[in-house]
Amino acid sequence: MSQSAPGCWAPELGWGLGKEKMSENAVREDKSGFQEEFANLLKYPMIVYRREPAVERVIEFVAKFTTSLEQVDEENDDQEEGPFMSFIFNFLLESHEACSHSVRFRACQLINKLLVSMAENAQIDDELYDRIYEAMLIRLKDKFPNVRIQAVLAMARLQDPSDNDCPVINAYMHLIECDTNPEVRRAVLSCIGPSAKTLPKIIGRTMDVKENVRKLAYQILAEKIHIKAFSIAQRVKLLEQGLNDRSDAVKEIVQKKLLQAWLHSMEGNVLDLLHRLDVENCVDVAVSVLNATFALSSIKDLAENCHKLDNRKVISAENLTCENALYWRCLCQFMKSKGDEGEEALEKLLPEAAIYAAYLLRYLKNLPVLMESQRVNFERIEELMKNEFISQQLIILVGCLDTSEEGGRYVPLIYFTFPFMLFDFTWERYLCRTRIVAEIISDVREPIVSVDVPINADEQRKRQVKLADVKVQLIEAKQALEESIACQDFTRASELKKNIEELENRKMELVKEAEQPEIKEVRIEKDDPETMLKCLTICCGLLKQMAITKGINSTMNGIAESLILPGIANINPAVRNMAVLCLGSSALQNKEFAVQHLPLLLQIAQLDEAKVKISALEAVFDILQVFGIEAFKPRNDKLQETPSEELENENEKSKAEEGVEEESKEPEVETDTVNSILTLLTGYLDSETTDLRTVAAEGLAKMLFAGRLVSPKLLSRLILLWYNPVTEEDTRLRHCLGVFFPLYAYAKRTNQECFLEAFLPTLRTLFYAPASSPLADVNAVNVAELLVDLMRSNPVNSQDKQIQDYQEFTLHDSLAVKICMEVLKDPNSPDIRTLVKTLSCLELSVGTSPCTQHLRILLDQIIEVRLFHFVFCIR
Repeated sequence: MSQSAPGCWAPELGWGLGKEKMSENAVREDKSGFQEEFANLLKYPMIVYRREPAVERVIEFVAKFTTSLEQVDEENDDQEEGPFMSFIFNFLLESHEACSHSVRFRACQLINKLLVSMAENAQIDDELYDRIYEAMLIRLKDKFPNVRIQAVLAMARLQDPSDNDCPVINAYMHLIECDTNPEVRRAVLSCIGPSAKTLPKIIGRTMDVKENVRKLAYQILAEKIHIKAFSIAQRVKLLEQGLNDRSDAVKEIVQKKLLQAWLHSMEGNVLDLLHRLDVENCVDVAVSVLNATFALSSIKDLAENCHKLDNRKVISAENLTCENALYWRCLCQFMKSKGDEGEEALEKLLPEAAIYAAYLLRYLKNLPVLMESQRVNFERIEELMKNEFISQQLIILVGCLDTSEEGGRYVPLIYFTFPFMLFDFTWERYLCRTRIVAEIISDVREPIVSVDVPINADEQRKRQVKLADVKVQLIEAKQALEESIACQDFTRASELKKNIEELENRKMELVKEAEQPEIKEVRIEKDDPETMLKCLTICCGLLKQMAITKGINSTMNGIAESLILPGIANINPAVRNMAVLCLGSSALQNKEFAVQHLPLLLQIAQLDEAKVKISALEAVFDILQVFGIEAFKPRNDKLQETPSEELENENEKSKAEEGVEEESKEPEVETDTVNSILTLLTGYLDSETTDLRTVAAEGLAKMLFAGRLVSPKLLSRLILLWYNPVTEEDTRLRHCLGVFFPLYAYAKRTNQECFLEAFLPTLRTLFYAPASSPLADVNAVNVAELLVDLMRSNPVNSQDKQIQDYQEFTLHDSLAVKICMEVLKDPNSPDIRTLVKTLSCLELSVGTSPCTQHLRILLDQIIEVRLFHFVFCIR
C-alpha cells in the first residue's frame, strides 16, 4: 500500500480512482496490516503544521476514504460505525495529546472532517461520543489557537441545542465569551446551534472588540434566527449598535442582511417591521432603519410604493398610525436630502402648503382631552400618547413643505393654536420656559398647604354673643308658638314653626363654627433632601437647554441665590452633587458669575466626597474651556474709586519712586493666580481616586488642544501619566491620552515645539526615578521613540507645511542639538545610551543651516571625549 498510496492521493487521478486503488489494497491485504500501514502513512501529513495544499488534500482524502468504507445500506439507516472508522478514531484520540502542536492540530482537524463526512443519519456509540467529547474538551484549552479552532469544529456535530444540559453547548458558551483569540470566537459562532439558551451569547458577540466577530454574529442572526425569536429590546439594541458601528463592513451586514432578512420575514412590509420595533419609544433607531432601507431602493420606487396617501396626497385621519406617520415623515425628509431629483419625487408625496396646514390643524383640533376621571384609564392614556406621537411627526413634516409661495405663508399660523408641550421648537415655549420652570420649582419647594388658624378671644366672644342671641330668639319663638296653639291661631303658628326651624339651623351653624378651627391656605418652604433634589434636577434640565449666549436673567439669578447656593451647603451628597452641576451650568452662561463662583467650585473639588469632587472638577474645566484661564486674573479696580484730581497729584508725587515697582507687581499677582489654579488642577493627576485623575487629565488635555494652555511641563506630566503602570487599568484615561497626543502634535507646529521642550524633562524624570517609584519600570526608549514620532513633520497639515518651508531647520534638528548638549554634560552617565539611540531615529535636514553647523561642532566635541561608539550610531 505504501507504493500505491502516493498515486492514490495525487490530485490528477481524481477522488474516484484513488478510492478504487486504496479499496483494492484494503481487500487484498490483511485488515490489521492494512490499518497499521495506513496509520503509519497518515503520520507523515500529521506532522506538518502549515496549511500546505498537498497536505490539505491528503487530510481530505483520508476523511472521505474512511467514511466511504463505512457507508450504510439504504435499508439500514441505524447502523453504527465500522471497525476501520473505529480504528481511525482510536488512532486520532490517542494522538490528540502529543507534544507536537502540529499533531494535535491535525488530529482535531481529522476528527472534525470525519464527523462532517459521515451521513446525516449516521450514529456513533455513547462510549466513542464521550471519548471524543472529553478529548476535544481538553483541546479547547490548548495554547495554540488553531488547535482550539479545530476542536470547536470537531464538536459541532456532537451538540444538541434542544438539550439544556448539553455539555458541548455549555463548552461553547464558555468559550465564546472567555477565549482571547478572535478566530476561536468566530469558530464557535459558526458552529453553535441557535436556541433560547444560546441566543443571548450570540447577541453578545455583536459587541465584540474584533470587527470580523461582530460581522459574523450579525450574519448568523440574519440567516439562522427569525425576528420573532428576539424581544423588542433585543431588536432595538441590535439595530442601534449595528447601524452605528464604527466599522463600515459591520454596518453593511446589518443593512443588507439583517434588515433584509427581517423585512423578508415581514413579506417586505416596512410598517410591520416598524411595529415590531415600538417606534414610540425608539424613534432614533426607527429613523436609522428607515434611512438604511431607503438607501437600498431607487427614488422612483419609493415614491410609487407609498400607497397610504389618498388623492389629496395625505394620510386620512382614520388611517394614521404611529408607524405610517413616522414612515411618511422620514420618506419626505429622505427625498428632500436628495436634491433636485428628490424634490420632484417629493411633489408626489406632499400636498401644497396651505392644504397640509389645514389638514394638520384639523387633526390637532380633534386631539382628545382627558377628563380627571379618565386619567386612571390606561387605555385612554395610551391612545392619547399615540395621538401626540403622530402629531409630533406631522409637525416635523412641516419642514419638508415648500413655503416660498404665498399659500405657504398660512403654515406658521398653526404654531399659535397648537399646545406647546407637544413639541420643543414653538416660539411661546422658548420665551416662557424660564418663567414656567421657575414657577414649577416654586410650587415644588413651597407647596400650598392648609393649616388650622386658632381663633382669637375677641372673635370667640363675638361668636358666643351671636349664639346666645339665637338661643334667646329660639326660646321666645317657642313660647309664642305655644300661645298661638292655645289661641288656635294656626296661621301664625305655622309662621312661627318655620322661624323656629331657621333659628335651629342658625344655632347648629354657630355651634359648628365654634367647634371647627379656621383653615387657611399658606405656602410652606420645604428643605428636605428629596424636595431639594427634585427642584435642582428641574433647574439642571433647564440650564442644559439654555444657550450659553443668552446670559443669566433676573429669574435665574433668583434661582441661584434661593436654590443652588443653599443646595451646595446641604448635608445630603446627592443634593450637593446636583447643586454643583447647576452651579457649573449657570457659570457657563455669564463670565462675571463664573469669576465669582470659581473659587467655590475649586474648594468643593478639594473638600467634598468623590462624586461631588468629580462634578465640581468637570465644571471648573468647562468654565476654563469657555472663558479661558486669563479671564480669572485679578483686576485692580481700586484706581476707579479715587477722584481723578487726587489720582493725578498722587501719580505725580510717586511716579519717580514707585512707577517701576507698580508695573512689576501687577503681572506677578496675575501670574500667581493663574499658577495657583493650574497647580491645584495638575495636583489631581496624582490623585489616588481613578475617576478624579481621569477627569483632570481629560480636562487639561482639552485645554491644551483648544489653545487655552501652552505648557511643555504639563505636557510632560501627561506623557508620564500615560506610561505610568499605575494607570494601566484605567482604560478611559489611556484611551483619552492616546487619542490626544497625535491630534495635538499634528494640529500645528507650535504644538510640536511643546513636545520638543518636554522631551528632556520627561526623560530626566524617568532616568532619575527612584526604585520605589512606578516610573522606574517605564521603558525610556519607548517614551523617546513616541516623542520623536510626534515631532516628525510628515503628518502635519498642508497649511503648517507651507509655514515650515520657511523654517531653516526641522524640529528633529533642534532635538539633535539638545540631545548632543545633554550628552556632553555627563558623557559617563549610564542614560547616555538611550539618548544616543534616539539620535539614530531622527530625520535630520540636509543643508548648511546654522543649526546643522552647530550640530557638527557638537559632534566634534563628542569625538574629542572619545565617544566613538555613540558617533558611529549617529553617522
